[in-house]
Amino acid sequence: MIHSLKITAIVENTAGTIDAAGEWGIALWIEADHHRILYDTGQGHTLLHNARLLGIDLTTAEALVISHGHADHTGGIAALIEAGFHGRMYMHPAALNAKYRREKTPPNRANGIPLASYRAMMSRRSELIESPAPTEIVPGMIVTGAIPRMNTFEDVPESFFLDPECTQPDQMIDDQALLIETPRGWTVITGCGHAGLINTLNYTRERIGNGRIACVMGGLHLFSASAERINATVENLRAFDVECIAPCHCTGFEATGALQRDLGNRVVSLRAGLSVQIC
Repeated sequence: MIHSLKITAIVENTAGTIDAAGEWGIALWIEADHHRILYDTGQGHTLLHNARLLGIDLTTAEALVISHGHADHTGGIAALIEAGFHGRMYMHPAALNAKYRREKTPPNRANGIPLASYRAMMSRRSELIESPAPTEIVPGMIVTGAIPRMNTFEDVPESFFLDPECTQPDQMIDDQALLIETPRGWTVITGCGHAGLINTLNYTRERIGNGRIACVMGGLHLFSASAERINATVENLRAFDVECIAPCHCTGFEATGALQRDLGNRVVSLRAGLSVQIC
């Protein structure tokens, strides 16, 4: 169990302090007792700048956890390694696949791991740990691996593909969350939550048994979701009775507003430069 947990947004779409820079993406600095873990890296434009601003030494991280293989979560890997990071790297093997997003007019856009980041990782292949199934990072901290898709309302957008012609849909099986056990209960961290928030929480509940889910934070990928999906997410979330939720990145204004209306002051802000002290 982790007894002291503080999570700081190094990268997020919006800046929460005067000098921090925002970019579309997410990178979270996790201080868990004496452990230092980086979750995702953003696109790479603001990771090092914001880390310096916040007094965070990224080279002290013992591990990097990648939520999935999109560029806005992996683009900073090359800069991170160049800066001196020497820790383990955890990702689902499917994160290494080529990935594309369909555009309204050709050409379709590659949005997988950028070449520089891919090469940097391969140069450190011995530290790359594939996590298709639940994998312990440190005691009290687990990366989920692939998350089963069990409900009918949390679908993967039809814009994600595995080939440049966009004929092979990408089901985003590489999407994984990070689970951290604390005295308050478990904290669930998502990068984009492509598997769906409720699917993620249901799978978390399976993994933790009688444990309580106290906090949820990260991207929930609801920025382009229908009102029906947003409402279903909020309604199903009530059953988990979380103490705090920090929706950010790809959650979207409409979904964040719906969560605030339902959960009130249990919804907290997590923008670049801001921290949440869990315990």
